[in-house]
Amino acid sequence: RTPRLPRVPKLGGLGVVVAALAGSVLLGIAIGWGLYGNTRSPLDFTTDPGAKPDGVAPVVLTPPTQLHSVGGLAGLMEQARKRFGDTIGFRLVVYPTYAVLDRPDPSDDRRVLAYTYRGGWDDPTSSARSSADGPVPVDLGKFDIATTVGILRGAPESLHMKPSDVKSTYLVIEPATDPTTPGALSLSAYVSSDYGGGYILFAGDGTIKRISPP
Repeated sequence: RTPRLPRVPKLGGLGVVVAALAGSVLLGIAIGWGLYGNTRSPLDFTTDPGAKPDGVAPVVLTPPTQLHSVGGLAGLMEQARKRFGDTIGFRLVVYPTYAVLDRPDPSDDRRVLAYTYRGGWDDPTSSARSSADGPVPVDLGKFDIATTVGILRGAPESLHMKPSDVKSTYLVIEPATDPTTPGALSLSAYVSSDYGGGYILFAGDGTIKRISPP
């Protein structure tokens, strides 16, 4: 007489779903371990590569950022020399914490490259040259920094403006328009408020050319 084999119980609908989900999870773990794992087992998560010491020391950046000071303005010029090899340009506008430098486009003398400095020089934007850019670029670093900072700090009082009213102050450095002094610079300290603005025009050595109050 042939012995009766035990019947294998059939999985219900829920059992099939649970088994499928378990299989999917295990398959996902195996695939992830195969792609990214660095252990012998896909269930070993004790050696996260991001948690291991790598011996890399932090790099603390200390570029000049307070630009309306002797150290900040001198540091800005040094940053330009490091980035471009010189301080040649059509114009440099210096705000308290950032600056914009217009330089000739070496690939097209009809265009100007504008670089913004905010702790470093951004990639430039390009635009067509205008009459405001001057006939030729000059060395924008040839001026007395300490004298310039002094004029800049005293500009509100020199222009008969209340320091508490001042909204913005900035410095413009560009070629002088005097044809008898090629390569000379003209600097302008601009001050603005809700009640008008004014400027002081002076030479690179601090010689005052004009005081224009609001």
